[in-house]
Amino acid sequence: MKNRWIIFFSGIITVKISGKGLERLLNNLIRNGLFIWQVRRQGVESITFKMKLSDVGKFRKYVRGSGCKVTFYKREGFPFLLIRLLKNSGFLIGSILFIFVILLLSNMIWGIQVKGADPATEYKIYKELDKMGVKVGKLQLFVDNVESIQRQLTNNVEEITWVGVELQGTTYHLQVVEKNEPKQPEYLSPQNLVAKKKAVIVDMFVEDGQAVVNIHDSVEEGQLLVSGLIGKEGQTVQVPAKGEIWGETWYRSDVELPLKTTFQVFNGNEKRKYYLQIANFKIPIWGFGKIEYKEYETEATEKTIQFLKWELPLSYIHETHREKEVETRIYSKEEAFQVAKEMAKLDIKNRLSEEAKIKGEKILHQSIDNGKVSIAIHFQIIENIAEGQPIIQGESE
Repeated sequence: MKNRWIIFFSGIITVKISGKGLERLLNNLIRNGLFIWQVRRQGVESITFKMKLSDVGKFRKYVRGSGCKVTFYKREGFPFLLIRLLKNSGFLIGSILFIFVILLLSNMIWGIQVKGADPATEYKIYKELDKMGVKVGKLQLFVDNVESIQRQLTNNVEEITWVGVELQGTTYHLQVVEKNEPKQPEYLSPQNLVAKKKAVIVDMFVEDGQAVVNIHDSVEEGQLLVSGLIGKEGQTVQVPAKGEIWGETWYRSDVELPLKTTFQVFNGNEKRKYYLQIANFKIPIWGFGKIEYKEYETEATEKTIQFLKWELPLSYIHETHREKEVETRIYSKEEAFQVAKEMAKLDIKNRLSEEAKIKGEKILHQSIDNGKVSIAIHFQIIENIAEGQPIIQGESE
């Protein structure tokens, strides 16, 4: 029956009629538009059938005077189901409250475990977690995801190098690696120190090995600086040469900068929306209406809802829509050259080690063409030019 769900929601009555003239009564009902089905004979003078609850009033009208006895003995469908639920409303409300409480407790934070940290660092981690709202009794739905927690802890707690955050059920597990771990001893095989680039030596500190160059010497890339062979001729010993050879090196940086730049920035306006997602269907629960911003960026956070230890196909989504607007920045010639110089310095620093220093700089070329500033700068750098090179077996001075 194609429309059986419609009939179910309207209500179904099972009727039993007994007496003479059953066929005449049935024909009369059908002629007057009453819909009946599953007609079955129960003995010689009894028939059962089903009919819609909405047709009961018309049915009583046609039964009067027919001489048949009518019994309504089975009621089905949504109206009768609703009546039974209302009669047992206490049980229904209790069941709903029980499921709600279990869902609530299953999505709360009940434990935080920190491993690999000493007591002082562990105290700082708990304090930082408390600032972020990660604490026992807080709903997981309103806490940052584990990637964000991990990033904030690494940035804000100086004593740790790395922290792994994992959520297992209702407990956060944190594995910490501290910065003050003892360094493992460095074991080196016999080696020389050679120049990794062309330079003029300005300072030297040799810890192990025999220096073969002096301050103010010019050296080429790959040239021997400190030998790992020590001792008298014929009685040499191979050692891992160690030391720092500081040399003056040269770098060039070329930078182009437009005088006029257009870019997008956030202006501070934002709108938040909250959804309950079932499978792929999102139900809005707060923050209704369209996004009125012309240009905006959306950041979404999704939290899966748990029931005890199981993940439900149900999740809580928090969306933040931030408005963007176009900004235009225009430099004067002097400002553009100054910014280009700073960009060139930053480019050089990114190519050097932390110990390297800029000794001097010289502008080789600067010009303005097609709305762009072009600049080329030559930098004098003081850096450690020594790098290890294994001693080949049998090598001698």
